[in-house]
Amino acid sequence: VIATTTGMSALELHKHIDPEKERIVAISHHVGFREKGVDPMTAEQRESLRAHGIHVLTTGHALSGVGRGISNKFGYLSPQELMAATLRMFGQGVKVTVEITIMAADAGLIPMTGDVMAIGGTGKGADTACVLTPAHSNHVFEMHIKELVCKPL
Repeated sequence: VIATTTGMSALELHKHIDPEKERIVAISHHVGFREKGVDPMTAEQRESLRAHGIHVLTTGHALSGVGRGISNKFGYLSPQELMAATLRMFGQGVKVTVEITIMAADAGLIPMTGDVMAIGGTGKGADTACVLTPAHSNHVFEMHIKELVCKPL
């Protein structure tokens, strides 16, 4: 599972895997993330990923979403945002790896019977990788971060 805005990170990862044994699920920002009604990933970028056998999931973020909308309007911290802030204590990329794994699990795009590698980043590009036991959002505390493979200092 890899976070990607334009698809470049997912395409780079594709160069280093065996498609017969491993599958990539790319998680993009939701439509309207930066600008109302605008998808940050172009149709051409999305099609390039699909042509490489990479599944793209575009949906609301598991650790913000509606909770952020409520806090933006009423000025309080949602439980999801509190969880995100806590995970950021380990680094933004760690938060992202947990979040995209939840999103992929909820969409039925990853197996729930074993561990997955999740790759995220801090700002621009991939700089963090974790091995996780995935969980759906309604059972989030069944998720386990088994290994922190790499993260920036």
